[in-house]
Amino acid sequence: MPGILGSIWTDFAPQVEQLPKLLPNHTIIAWDPPGYGKSIPPQRNWQGYVFDDDAQLAMDLMSALGRPTFSFVAWSAGTMSAMIAASRYPHNIEKLIMWGGAAYLTPSEIKFYKSSRDVSKWPEQMRKSMEMIYGADNFALTWNNMVDYICVLEKERGGDFCKSHLKNIKAPIFLLHGRRDPVKDPEHVPYLKKHLKIERYHEFPEGKHNIHLRYPDEFNRLVADFLLDQSEKS
Repeated sequence: MPGILGSIWTDFAPQVEQLPKLLPNHTIIAWDPPGYGKSIPPQRNWQGYVFDDDAQLAMDLMSALGRPTFSFVAWSAGTMSAMIAASRYPHNIEKLIMWGGAAYLTPSEIKFYKSSRDVSKWPEQMRKSMEMIYGADNFALTWNNMVDYICVLEKERGGDFCKSHLKNIKAPIFLLHGRRDPVKDPEHVPYLKKHLKIERYHEFPEGKHNIHLRYPDEFNRLVADFLLDQSEKS
């Protein structure tokens, strides 16, 4: 029975609820890396190569669960850890499905994160949803620590998350994209297409950053079709 690993971070309810019905022969394993969502405590450690650490923790988790081979379903920041894991463990990652991610930060994205430091200026609905999970004070602290990390990343690595890892990824990749994503620079899609072997690509013309939440039925069907197309033939 194939395993599928995805990060909850409070935003994957439609996938956790619906994918088991679409993939009855798969096991859906949803996790929060340390410092995210349900994995608190501890406080998120925004030091060193945090996404490299998350990648290793994900591999350790699946090994402990007795599932050495599995597929990643990764969104946003989770795509960095997924790509790093797929690069370091090419024989363990069967498939990689990702959206809203990137291998690096552009100058405009770095500027955006720096300008977002004061969470009190965020749209109320967006801020409240995070404060419900983390608490108001802890969320403000966590976000500020993340912005500090991005400033260090800009200074020490030019905003590079995992560009050097891309060439080592062997798993079939399904890249999805919301064309109106306000969080990620449009240049990331052609960059990933150029440096990765994308087996399947799907674009939501009106989609934004959270296409899995805005279009859950279509999104889940596409994910299930990709996983079944590969696993049923193997």
